Amino acid sequence: MAASSGNIGSMQKTSARLLELLSLLQARRDWPGALLAERLDVSPRTVRRDVDRLRELGYPIAAIKGPDGGYRLAAGTELPPLLFDDEQAVALAVALQIAATTGAGISDGAVRALATIRQVMPARLRHRIDTVQVTAVERPVSRPDPQVDGGVIMALGTAVHAREVLRFDYVPASPPDRDGVQPPPRRVQPHHLVTWGGRWYLVAWDLDREDWRTFRADRISPRAPTGPRFTPRELPGGDVAAFVAGHFRGSDGSADWPCRGEVILDLPAAVVSRYTRDGLVEELAPNRCRLVLGSWSWPGLAAAIGRFDADFEVVGPAELKDACAHLARRYTTAAGFAQR
Repeated sequence: MAASSGNIGSMQKTSARLLELLSLLQARRDWPGALLAERLDVSPRTVRRDVDRLRELGYPIAAIKGPDGGYRLAAGTELPPLLFDDEQAVALAVALQIAATTGAGISDGAVRALATIRQVMPARLRHRIDTVQVTAVERPVSRPDPQVDGGVIMALGTAVHAREVLRFDYVPASPPDRDGVQPPPRRVQPHHLVTWGGRWYLVAWDLDREDWRTFRADRISPRAPTGPRFTPRELPGGDVAAFVAGHFRGSDGSADWPCRGEVILDLPAAVVSRYTRDGLVEELAPNRCRLVLGSWSWPGLAAAIGRFDADFEVVGPAELKDACAHLARRYTTAAGFAQR
């Protein structure tokens, strides 16, 4: 009986060490083997055995060649079990609750994902997320924003990233009278997938019209397969924010703010766009986006960006950086941490 208890204790210790090893591999890109052994307080040989165990579970861990050697958690062909710490799990659950309001047609998938994650959470985390029930209240508008199928967003984003010619059927705002004849598909070089005023748009070079065009994503039906790769052209003015603002200038007055700035936010574009009806949002990565926003003052603009409660990097201009520093000093004083 004692031997059995000892085996169980050893298995629990090994399992805890595997979880800690996986957490470390997720926290940084490359890990020297000796450093992992030091952090886990085990021998390099034990680290190698633990890495092999994780590989058997489906985690694609690559060996790094070099004088010291090491390991890297790489992308695989299948999705293995994921590991989140408490803070990440709660943040993910809250993000999934508001995903239905992004306009990207992913509400059903978000509900299923939230149910799956909640099911495998420990009781203490289920209680935390159950106390945070988010209700999305839409701004009153005369016409609701059209929903965009998640598959369309994925197809457009993939073509932009791969720099491949895209073919799609497009329904214009006022279809011309063609006696029922289906218009030919559009052929474009996709450059940017952005949101403006709560809607998704594709900025692209139209190959047949030999000009830049902006297409509403909810009117696009992509065709497969995509075409050949292309070398991106330079947008007029060299800036997608200025290009889109110019395209919509006069439609909502947002292009005429006296103060305009650009930041990189550590949030998905779909989340930011839902609360930025007068700015431009461009997806850079699944959890990273570019935001160009305007305001009546630089402190007001800095405060508007801070309301997203996420890390961000100010691209420019210098006035926005100064305003962020100004608000930081003011908030520090308000919190009672100012030096006396």
